[in-house]
Amino acid sequence: MGRAHSNAWRQAPRFFDLPAGIRMAAICGRDRAGTRRAAKTLGWERAAHDWEAIVTDPSIGIVDICTPNDSHAEIAIAAARAGKAIICEKPLARNVTEARRMLDAVRRARVANMVCFNYRRVPAVALAKEMIAAGEVGDRIYHFRARYAQDWIADENFPMVWRLQSKVSGSGALGDIGAHIIDLARFLVGEIGAVSAVKETFVKRRLTKNRSYAKVDVDDAISVVGKFKNGAMLNLEATRFAPGRKNQLSFEINGSRGSLTFDLEKMNRLRF
Repeated sequence: MGRAHSNAWRQAPRFFDLPAGIRMAAICGRDRAGTRRAAKTLGWERAAHDWEAIVTDPSIGIVDICTPNDSHAEIAIAAARAGKAIICEKPLARNVTEARRMLDAVRRARVANMVCFNYRRVPAVALAKEMIAAGEVGDRIYHFRARYAQDWIADENFPMVWRLQSKVSGSGALGDIGAHIIDLARFLVGEIGAVSAVKETFVKRRLTKNRSYAKVDVDDAISVVGKFKNGAMLNLEATRFAPGRKNQLSFEINGSRGSLTFDLEKMNRLRF
């Protein structure tokens, strides 16, 4: 994510008329040598290793949080107290308590803030939003179905990483990729009123760097059914065990006059 966000900061002024210039002041990471290499490669002025010094630096106006999930809340709250604008990767937090503390902090500080639900900004998805608002699928939506499928841990020999440990990640497929389709459901259709879900962990243990086995205590896949407050039906699936699917985010919306379908693997097409 640090690489992707760095590229976005470099490219934004080339595509948009911004109200201010962007100065990529510092990139911060725990690995000193790796962070120095990243600064040089990705276009940052300097490498830093103390995030607390970054958020209190008066020359920095925006803090972009791409860290593992267990440090999102601490960094964001400190940045808000220091008066910084904040961009934070999803999932926002590991649990509701952390998320509420973060929200309270930015509200008290009155700082600009954003969670990186970038798929709202895909042109085809933005068009879907416009068409729904214009009533082109009808004045009533019946169904929203979405699936986010990847395969990067489908190999049972894939080693243990922090995304498979709840103390760091908070959840598995639900927070990692399911968060995106939950956001699109709310963005396109409305607030969700009730849900029921099942989850599964297909590979219970993974090999660690020291060649011992550790328990996987997050969901590999989750399926959700529910209803929106406006009466539409909800059906969501998120899985990281779909061989061949590298980044398939797809949805279908059925309304009283028509339907919309989208698939991120064909991201420039919206079917009506």
